[in-house]
Amino acid sequence: MSTGRDYYEILGVPRSADAAAIKAAFRKLAMKHHPDQNPGCKVSEETFKELGEAYSVLSDAERRAQYDRFGKAAFQNGGGGGAGFADFSDLFNEIFGGGFEEMFSQGRRGPRNGPERGADLRYDVEITLEQAFRGMEREILVPRAMACQPCGGTGSEGKAPLQTCATCQGAGQVRASQGMFRIVRTCPACHGRGQSIKTPCRSCGGRGLVQKERTLAVKIPSGVEDGTRIRLAGEGDAGARGGPPGDLYLFLSLKPHALFEREGADLFCRAPTPMFKAALGGEMEIPTIDGERAKINVPAGAQTGRRFRIKGKGMTHLRTSARGDLHVELSVETPVNLSAKQRKLLEEFAKSCGEEAHPQTQGFFDTVTRFFEANAEGPSR
Repeated sequence: MSTGRDYYEILGVPRSADAAAIKAAFRKLAMKHHPDQNPGCKVSEETFKELGEAYSVLSDAERRAQYDRFGKAAFQNGGGGGAGFADFSDLFNEIFGGGFEEMFSQGRRGPRNGPERGADLRYDVEITLEQAFRGMEREILVPRAMACQPCGGTGSEGKAPLQTCATCQGAGQVRASQGMFRIVRTCPACHGRGQSIKTPCRSCGGRGLVQKERTLAVKIPSGVEDGTRIRLAGEGDAGARGGPPGDLYLFLSLKPHALFEREGADLFCRAPTPMFKAALGGEMEIPTIDGERAKINVPAGAQTGRRFRIKGKGMTHLRTSARGDLHVELSVETPVNLSAKQRKLLEEFAKSCGEEAHPQTQGFFDTVTRFFEANAEGPSR
């Protein structure tokens, strides 16, 4: 089909319109003039065909360039047709939900009366950091669809044979004509299966599946991280009409830990350190994820932020015996709730300390003094 109207005029866009504007205009007008929205209206049918022809050209950069230069003559005498429903079938799928093929197909697809795979299931499991370190086995109770035993999964009472659907005559689809269009839809009576049940099973209501809970023993390997997904093949919902079952996916999440933070296989621990321990130095015991204790030697004069690495005391790597490291960061703690005697002793101690006892503090104030002196002299020229 080819009309005498300009393609830009048909879509109501200027010749400078970009691809997004052309697509938006087509979406709006195609919805307005679609035959489903205007049954029996010849004007809408013709407009709808014009829109398809215009969009099939202007949505293609190469054909649009030919059209801008030569007009419709570029597509005459074998120069590449303007209309062509296949060019915008994806857009029809997006706009009209049922799909371009569903609206214009000739019914080549058959009924869906064969086996169907069951749905996949998701099960969330929360574990501790210690459980992730060691690995674990756990029993979980999973609700899932299973084949109904009384009807053998057919949905028919007493396993009676299924009948050909009277609505679609076994095709699984019904058709309707609107002008030049033949619309094919899934049969609403049998939902595309092509067969119907005379007497639905009383146990499953004709679904062929029943909801039951099943206890599964699952193994969680050591070294798993937050967000790890474990697939259990065949443990999802049962398939319809003898189809294979779906899969069950375990999604793991780790509870926050009171002592450790994790980055990959490494662990990080913040260790409050008494001021006197940091000043005098000495040994400190640090807990580890495996329930043991490790020792670090704090040097005299250690400051907040000082880090120590304890090799091989982090998390296990997934499915191996190798381990990451434990990183310990000191946080020097100033004493509080002092008695009068303690306060007096501390004041005497402070008086006895010279500048060399606090090199970072003295260095900071030296820098501050130079800063103010430089600003007092005014900006340099």
